[in-house]
Amino acid sequence: MKAILLAMAMAILAVAGALAQEPAGMILHGEPQPVPELVFADESGAPRTLESWRGKMVLLNVWATWCAPCRAEMPTLDRLQKRLGGEGFEVVALSVDRAGAGAVRKFFDEIGVSLPVFIDQDGAALRSLALFGLPATLLIGPDGNELARLTGPATWDAPEMIAFLTRAIERHQQRNQTP
Repeated sequence: MKAILLAMAMAILAVAGALAQEPAGMILHGEPQPVPELVFADESGAPRTLESWRGKMVLLNVWATWCAPCRAEMPTLDRLQKRLGGEGFEVVALSVDRAGAGAVRKFFDEIGVSLPVFIDQDGAALRSLALFGLPATLLIGPDGNELARLTGPATWDAPEMIAFLTRAIERHQQRNQTP
């Protein structure tokens, strides 16, 4: 009986570990993929690139205010940033709204999201990243390479997502500390 209970506990732990390894829909790359240079604007119109976050793990979410699934997941991205954001991690929500930063700011204010506004008004990011649907999210390592990609919405502050991202952040921090 003890052996059966032990085997069941081990199976549950293995399944829980596997779920935490790769959230549903997330495509992990066997080898990091280069990310093309993206130039977009912040809320003031100043040009920005992903180089601004070099050295951090970045969750780049490409979205639009007219995209219902994008709108639904935005509060979870905001909560994720509040929970994990800091020295080693940053959520970058890049809107492809043609209406500009004002439309994004209005939406953020309406739903209480405090993420910074970034805008790719001409859709260059969609083309450069070969994205075929919104929302699309890339996990970019501190070296600027794409580690994983998810097309479609997610609950970014769900426990399995937090566990996955925390492990990814810790793994990259350990690599940087190893001589």
